[in-house]
Amino acid sequence: MRFLGAMRFLAGFLIVVFFTVQAFSWKADAHAYSAGYTTLDLTRSSTEMTYSLDELSVIELVGGDANSNGMLEQEEFDAIKEPLTALLQQNIALKIGGAVTPWTKVISCVLDRQGDATKVILKASYPPVGSGQPIAMTDQLYKQSKTSSNYVDLLTINYGKQKSTAALSGDNRLWAMQMTENEYADLPSDASGLSSENKQPANTGADGQKNTADQPVTASGAGESEGDSTSGWFSFFELGIHHILGGYDHLLFLFSLLIARQSFKQYAAMITAFTVAHSITLTLTVLGIINVSPRLVEPAIALSICYVAIDNLVRREVSYRWVLTFLFGLIHGMGFADLLKAMDLPKTELAGDLISFNLGIEAVQILLVAVLLPVLYLLHKWQYARRAVMTGSAAALALGAVWLAERVFA
Repeated sequence: MRFLGAMRFLAGFLIVVFFTVQAFSWKADAHAYSAGYTTLDLTRSSTEMTYSLDELSVIELVGGDANSNGMLEQEEFDAIKEPLTALLQQNIALKIGGAVTPWTKVISCVLDRQGDATKVILKASYPPVGSGQPIAMTDQLYKQSKTSSNYVDLLTINYGKQKSTAALSGDNRLWAMQMTENEYADLPSDASGLSSENKQPANTGADGQKNTADQPVTASGAGESEGDSTSGWFSFFELGIHHILGGYDHLLFLFSLLIARQSFKQYAAMITAFTVAHSITLTLTVLGIINVSPRLVEPAIALSICYVAIDNLVRREVSYRWVLTFLFGLIHGMGFADLLKAMDLPKTELAGDLISFNLGIEAVQILLVAVLLPVLYLLHKWQYARRAVMTGSAAALALGAVWLAERVFA
């Protein structure tokens, strides 16, 4: 009995301490994901790269925010353009025919402000890839940083009428393919001959590795230290995992739902409702059927944390939480789609890519539930369980309120 009592105390103590500490350490960093977008256009005369990165990530990499307002003014950008270009050239490497190939010229490097989104867009030209040659790209940005796992380069490769996509993240920072004779024969003479379906805006990209070439993706010409080129479904699966692990607001929402005392049947219904709901809006958002502004979605996600936390504080017993979870799950699904909706994936592969991405999210959720439920079972047998629930919910409410205020007034 003493052992069980000690375990219950330890479980409650750890939960309360963890989320109280995180309330002060997470700050406004609810979405710690940094996403770059790369497009490679392959023609017989050149290989053109377009790379874009949001201004906050640029500031994180090279500084430049002299007035500390979290934005880059044109004068500030002009001051860091040269070191930024050098950093990108050093970390984003293209190999053609097995040899590292530097770009031949920088076409442009501009600060592009569109509505609420501001990106730095770099366009550079490389030599063309020849028939039968391998081509590979690696992105080592953030590789030596503690935020390495929170960076992804969403890559699209256009060659003739075909398109390949890849997500370069974590230790898997390599994309590679072999240019076959047939594929080379279909290449346009220059970028003006690319299929209109394959042309993308400079600030969009693709994620999840999926190669539509006749030849399988290989790692020809790339060092093993750069990571192995992974299969398409696993790349989307892995991206889903990293995306939710970097979405602290989604994790805190799940914790707030789970910490309240419920039966196993209630837990099962709630988890199922959240899965179904976010899958619906994730799919509809990526398909472009619905398009709700992040300025509405992000504050609503923070509000969902506050609402559930308050519900935990004022009610000892919760009921029909699956209904509430379903409604808020619809909002969270639109948040999950923020990486995917900027992509221009081949329609024939969209279903598989969405399923793989969603399965990655579900894998983390299932693991989280599997770890927390036994701990919560012990917690709710502890005589001070109610106090622990209220303390954890108060911490969640405080952090949710901070996020809500910052997102509303940003």
